[in-house]
Amino acid sequence: GVTRLLLTRVPFFRELIVSSFSCTACGWADAEIQPAGSIQERGVRYTLAVGSRQDMNREVVKTDCASARIPELDFEIPAFSQKGVLTTIEGIIDRAVVGLEQDQPVRWATDKEVASKIDEFIGKLKQLKEVHSPFTFIIDDPSGNSFVENPYAPQKDEALVVTHYKRTPQQAAMLGIELDEKPADSVEDLRNEVLQFNTNCPECNAPANTNMKLVQIPHFKEVIIMATNCDSCGHRTNEVKSGGAIEPQGTRITLRITDPSDMTRDILKSETCSVEIPELEFELGMGALGGKFTTLEGLLKDIKDLVERNPFTLGDSSTPSKKEKLQEFVGRLQEVKGKTKAHFIMDDPAGNSYLQNVYAPEEDPELQVERYERTFEQNEELGINDMRTEGYEAAADR
Repeated sequence: GVTRLLLTRVPFFRELIVSSFSCTACGWADAEIQPAGSIQERGVRYTLAVGSRQDMNREVVKTDCASARIPELDFEIPAFSQKGVLTTIEGIIDRAVVGLEQDQPVRWATDKEVASKIDEFIGKLKQLKEVHSPFTFIIDDPSGNSFVENPYAPQKDEALVVTHYKRTPQQAAMLGIELDEKPADSVEDLRNEVLQFNTNCPECNAPANTNMKLVQIPHFKEVIIMATNCDSCGHRTNEVKSGGAIEPQGTRITLRITDPSDMTRDILKSETCSVEIPELEFELGMGALGGKFTTLEGLLKDIKDLVERNPFTLGDSSTPSKKEKLQEFVGRLQEVKGKTKAHFIMDDPAGNSYLQNVYAPEEDPELQVERYERTFEQNEELGINDMRTEGYEAAADR
């Protein structure tokens, strides 16, 4: 016989090694696939809602350690019961039918009742290929090397759900690898680990990954930093969320900018924080720019970019006077970054913003931090007025 090896690339997935064997004497042929890479960091589960004949032609990579299920028929192909294949959903079903039909003559001779039930089940499998009614197709692969095609890539496929998960000790043992015995959900692990989840790019809607990390800011608190980078269009975003609850009091931070070195101070601006520069008659409301963890210079640059992207200062909607005022403001903002003294004020009713004290733990002569009681309107904006933290169980029972 002859064995051939072929390295092939599955679009939007990875390279596979296809091994095919054919016997010139009897004509028997077989094929098997192996991932060209190693076992992935996480397992993967593809859940597809099959609703049309076109779905039956979706390309499927099923490794030998992956299981395939169709819950509506209570049907499962267990892991390691078949060799790895590069096929379609229809091909998976056909292969299952051939496997069940193989021993039917023996069953009819030894146990007609079992043979009759299997014939009935084979008929149901064959009917699935016509897709008279929707059904669910699930591939679960602890090695992370299986794949179900998204024909709309790089756009999102509403019928396909891809879930990446951490392997259990039993799954790791099945793959012949060892897991760290330390609990993965400990607080210390969360601080050291960069978590990743699938999302879609806000610009081009292509599949992208968002990284999330818990970071401790010295002399402040923990925050969650989320960053998305799209490989398709190059769009990049980052956002900061507070790692804790809303503080009992609001915070007003005032920095007197006296030296260019102030531009290097770290800043955490939460999504509920407003910014004011009185000398420029400039105020940025809460919600603008979202949450940011950057430097003072980085935040001023973001403010400059936000002002310059204002549609009322661009194109047909702009006027010479507006452009003049914009250029004047940008020029004065640049002076603040270089030589002009000014006050930079951050007002956060939630108390979750921060501006670095370069003299910490001593007091900073240029930095003033005030705590204040929120007004009813501020509590309303934060959604606190209607929030109940005590006695809600009794109210629910009524």
